[in-house]
Amino acid sequence: MKCIRTLLIVFISFIFLLFPLILHAQTPENTTSESPIKYPQFEFKGLFQGRFLAAMTDEVDVLGVQHTTGEVTQTSFDIKRMRVGLTTKISPETEVVILVNLADFKSDPKGKVLENAYAKYTFNKYAALVGGQFRAPFGIEDQVSVDIIKSFDFSNQYYEFGKNGWTSFQIGASVLGSVDIGKVPVNYAFTIINGNGKNQEKDKDNGKQCSTRWVFGLSKENKINLGLNGGIGKVSTQEVFALGADITSNFKLADKLHLELQAEYKQGTNHNLYFSLPVDDRTANVADYQMRGIYFLPNLRYEIAYRRLSSIEFSCRYETFNSSYKIDSNVRQTYTPMVSLEFGKAYTGRIELGFTLDNYEKDIPDTSVYSSNLFLVQLQCRL
Repeated sequence: MKCIRTLLIVFISFIFLLFPLILHAQTPENTTSESPIKYPQFEFKGLFQGRFLAAMTDEVDVLGVQHTTGEVTQTSFDIKRMRVGLTTKISPETEVVILVNLADFKSDPKGKVLENAYAKYTFNKYAALVGGQFRAPFGIEDQVSVDIIKSFDFSNQYYEFGKNGWTSFQIGASVLGSVDIGKVPVNYAFTIINGNGKNQEKDKDNGKQCSTRWVFGLSKENKINLGLNGGIGKVSTQEVFALGADITSNFKLADKLHLELQAEYKQGTNHNLYFSLPVDDRTANVADYQMRGIYFLPNLRYEIAYRRLSSIEFSCRYETFNSSYKIDSNVRQTYTPMVSLEFGKAYTGRIELGFTLDNYEKDIPDTSVYSSNLFLVQLQCRL
């Protein structure tokens, strides 16, 4: 409850400070347009990602699970994502967004399929309200869609922090916007969420998770942005936290050659792991179970513009992640080299080839916590 009271105080104070701006934003402007924009407006979106997978480690299948006995599936075709989305703009200020992933029906769809389901009201550039199920802003990867990232998929830390309610699709509300501090543009977000993932009937307890994200534009020329994240909350009466920092940049090396860089660090309570353990096998304090990780992702992009081929990209993400570095530490290091061919504009078509090279400090037989190598070919088409 302390977390909720704190966020309410911040929220009320913030709205109070922005009230004059909000009133100004609601003042109708005179227009001389002869063809006024009609509402509602609809924008359809879609994404297909199909893959061919080939496991390159003996006794390890294409999902990364090691098998000491039995037959192992080491090659497979797979549909990773088949997304269909609709953004409905009801008025200049209001929009409703829905996004589903039909590929989730290939396994038990409970808690899956529906990804985005939220409404957004924009007062002006300084403030907007979002409510529903959306991607909680807590890092670089929450700000971009998976179809335009510079690797096959999101990082290991992204998915682990998602299991703990900080990233990925969550149910709650957020206040976000942008301001200028001197000559530095700043984007901000204050968020409160249930913290138990998407498509849930209700929160699993009375605790909530509160977080904030700030992004500072340090260089417009090289697109250098510094992001800072922090969050606190309560899960089953236990206090939890998360924090992070990230930086992105884009350097023009030549007329058609760009070097894009990303780096991100996160640390926080792994309460998902803590509550999954039998009571007798864990300590009394959830703070003893903390996760942390960092990744570095350079991407070299050469713009070709030859017929339908727009560009070729070379990237290699290095990531180190530890899901419990204080107790039973087991560091996971992952290398993801990839070559990407872009067709059309904004990744309308994309062919990606590369590897996922996983190395654990300690391998656990008959689990996915096992060192392995995987070859991937991924085809992507998007609207």
